[in-house]
Amino acid sequence: MNARAAMSRVARPIRLGIVLLLGAGGLAFAAWLALHLVPLPAALSEPPRTSPDILDRHGRRLRQAREDASSFARPVDFSAIPPALTAATIAAEDRRFWGHAGVDPAAALRASWDLIRCRRVVSGASTITMQLIKQTRPGPRTFSAKLKESVLALRLEQVWDKQRILAEYLNRIDYGRLNLGCAQAADFYFAKPLAELSAAECALLAGLPQAPSRLDPHRHADRARRRQLWILDQMRREGFLTSAEWERARSEPLRLAPAQRAFEAPHFVDLLLQTLPQKTTGPLRSSLDLPLNRVVEQALRDQLAHLRDRRVRSGAAVVLDNPSGQVLALVGSGDFFSRDGGQVNAALSPRSAGSTFKPFTYLLAFEQGASPATLGADVPTEYATATGLFAPLNYDRRFRGPVRYREALANSLNVPAVRALASVGGPEPLLRRLRALGLTTLTNTAEHYGLGLTLGNAEARLLELANAYATLARLGAHRPVSLLLNRTPASPFVQVAPVDAAWLVADVLSDNHARAAAFGLDSSLRFEFPVACKTGTSSDFRDNWAFAYTPEFTVGVWMGNPDGSPMERVSGVSGAAPLLHEIVNHLHERFGTTWFERPASVAEAWIHPLTGKRISDERLAASRPSDPRVIEKFLRRFPPAEATADDFDAQGRARLPSEFADWLASSSGKWLAPKAVCESASRELRILSPLPGSTYFLDPDLPEGGSRLALRAQGSGPLHWHCETLPCCPAGDRTVAVLKEGRHRLTVTNGKTGRPAETWIVVKSL
Repeated sequence: MNARAAMSRVARPIRLGIVLLLGAGGLAFAAWLALHLVPLPAALSEPPRTSPDILDRHGRRLRQAREDASSFARPVDFSAIPPALTAATIAAEDRRFWGHAGVDPAAALRASWDLIRCRRVVSGASTITMQLIKQTRPGPRTFSAKLKESVLALRLEQVWDKQRILAEYLNRIDYGRLNLGCAQAADFYFAKPLAELSAAECALLAGLPQAPSRLDPHRHADRARRRQLWILDQMRREGFLTSAEWERARSEPLRLAPAQRAFEAPHFVDLLLQTLPQKTTGPLRSSLDLPLNRVVEQALRDQLAHLRDRRVRSGAAVVLDNPSGQVLALVGSGDFFSRDGGQVNAALSPRSAGSTFKPFTYLLAFEQGASPATLGADVPTEYATATGLFAPLNYDRRFRGPVRYREALANSLNVPAVRALASVGGPEPLLRRLRALGLTTLTNTAEHYGLGLTLGNAEARLLELANAYATLARLGAHRPVSLLLNRTPASPFVQVAPVDAAWLVADVLSDNHARAAAFGLDSSLRFEFPVACKTGTSSDFRDNWAFAYTPEFTVGVWMGNPDGSPMERVSGVSGAAPLLHEIVNHLHERFGTTWFERPASVAEAWIHPLTGKRISDERLAASRPSDPRVIEKFLRRFPPAEATADDFDAQGRARLPSEFADWLASSSGKWLAPKAVCESASRELRILSPLPGSTYFLDPDLPEGGSRLALRAQGSGPLHWHCETLPCCPAGDRTVAVLKEGRHRLTVTNGKTGRPAETWIVVKSL
C-alpha cells in the first residue's frame, strides 16, 4: 500500500506534466494554425520600388530619378548580395537570424531584463523579420505595435524563406542620404556594384541602418568607423571572418565616393522623364551621346560668352541622328542653374521662326514643277489680306529684280519666298506640310498666318523644327524624334515629300556660292565638306536660328533671351551659325559625314540666268563664252522651258515679264538695263492698286473720313476707270474712287486697245 501510494504520488506530477505539455503543444499548434489567418501587410506584396536609372547610349549614367520626394532605390535578388554583406548585417542586427522563427526569445528576455534593471530601453529585441514588418507599417512605436510586429513576423516566416526575408530587408532598409537598399547604398558611398564590395565596406554599410544620419560616413567618419569596427568584431566572433580576414578588414582604408549624384544633360533628362509612363523602373538606355552633349554644352557657353556684350543671355542646341531619328544631344540653356531662365528648356520653348520655314516653301514649289532655275521676282509687291495690304520686304530692304529660286532660297530673300508660296496655293499647303512634319505650335488657320507664314510669322520649337530639317535630310522621310535607344516599337518612317524634290532643297542649301551675295564666301555657313545650311532671324533680333544637315546628322541652334528681349543686332549668321559651325565640324571629325547621291530623276542643263529657261544645244553652240549662262539642276519630269528667239530682243537682251518694269526703270535696276528689257510692259494692262480682295475702312478721324482711294494701273495709252457702285473722279494726274460701305468691282480700260482689267474691294466703317 505504501509503495503503491508512493508510486501514485510520483506518477501524479508526471501525468500533470504530460497534460501541461500536451496542452501547451495544443495551444502552440492552435496558435500556429491561427497565424495562417493573420493577413500580412499589403506593402509586402508590392515589389520594392526601383528608381529609373537614366543612362546615355554608351551606358554612362545621366541621372537617377526618383518619384516625388521619395528615396533612391535599386533592388536586387538575393544572389546578387555578397555573403560578406549578409554576414555583416546579421552580425549587427540579428545574430540568431537563421535559427529563430521570426521572434528571438533570448533577445526578447535580454531586452526585458535590461528594461527592468535600467528602467529605460537599453537594447532592442527586433529581429530582421520584425524590422522588415516595421518598414511596411509606419507608425508610433508602442508596446501593442511591437506585439503586432512579432505576430506578423511569425506569420511572415511561415510564408517566406529566410533568403527572401533577408533580401527584402536589405532592399528596403534606409542607408541614409536618400539611399534605400544595399545596392543603392553601395553605388552612392563607394561607386561600386555590390559584388565588388570588400568585407570592410560591407561592415560599414551594415552599420548605417541603425542611425543613418548620426553614422553618415561623409559627415561623421569617426562614428561610422567605430560602428564598422564593432561589426567586424562581431563577424569574427560569429565565425563569419577568419583572423586573417578580420585583420585585413580592420586595416583597410575606406575610400568613399564623393557625396554627389550624376546630373548630366539636365534638360534632356527632364524631357525624357516627362515622356515616360508612370512607375517606370530599371535602367533606361537613352539615345543621348554624353561626350557629344558635353561638347555642345561647352560650345554654347563659349558662344554666349562671346555675345554677352550684345545682350545675348541664352541659347539651345540639338543634334539628331538622321537614320534613326534619335536625339544625340540636347542643351536647353547655357547654364541650367542660372537664375536668368537657366531651367527653361529653350529647345522646347515656342519662339518666332524667322526665315526657317522657307526651305519647305520651295520644297512645295519643286514638287509642283518649279526648279532652282525658276525665275523669281524680287520686286516691290503688295498682297491684299483681311487686315489690309501685305508688302513684304527683304532683310536689307533692297530688291534684286530677277533671281532664280536657287539664289532666292540660298540668300533667304523674303519677296521671292512670298511669291513662291502664293504660286503653290498660298499658306494652306505650307501649313499642312509643317504640321505633317510635327510642328505643334501652328494652331491657327491658314488665313490667320497668310503668306507671311513662309517668313516665319509663327512660332516653332527648336527640337520640332530640327526634326523637320531632319526630314529634309532623309529626303522626305519623316518620323518623330526618339529619346531612347532601341526603343520598340519605333515609329515608322512616312514619306511626306518626293525624294528628288528634297534633294534639290539640299543641293541649294549646300551651295556656298549661291548664298555669297547675302552671306559672303567665308561665313560660318562655309564648310570644307558638303553641308546644307539655313539661318533665320526674327523681327527686332529677338530670336536667331541656324540649321545644318548631312545624311547622317541634323544640327539645330537657337540664340536669344528667355524673356524675349531683343539682342543687339545679332542675326542668325552672326549668333547661331558660329555655334552650328563648331558642332558640325566636331561631328565630321569624330564620326565622319557624307553627301547625298543625286537621284536619277534629277537632270541638269545650261540655263539663261535672267529667264530661267534652258539654252538649246544649237543656241549654246552659237553662243560666245561671255554670254550669260549657268548650269542648273531640275526634275526630269518638270524640265524648264527652252529659250526661244522671242525671249530676247534684237540686241540680245533678255525680255523680262512686265512685273519687272518698275524695278528695271528704278535706280535699283538700271545696272541690268544693258542685259534685260521689259518691252511687254507697254502692251499689258495691270492694276497696281487696289489689289483684288483689299479691305478698306472708313475712319471719321481721317480727312474726308478716309473715303478717297487713289486708283493706279499700268499700261500704254489713256486709262479709264469705272465702277457701277462708286464714283470715280479725276484728281490731277490720277483718278480716285469715293468710298462707301459695301463690296465694289472696279474696271480700268485701255483707251487705246479697249482691253479691260478688273479688281474688287470691300469697304467697312470703323
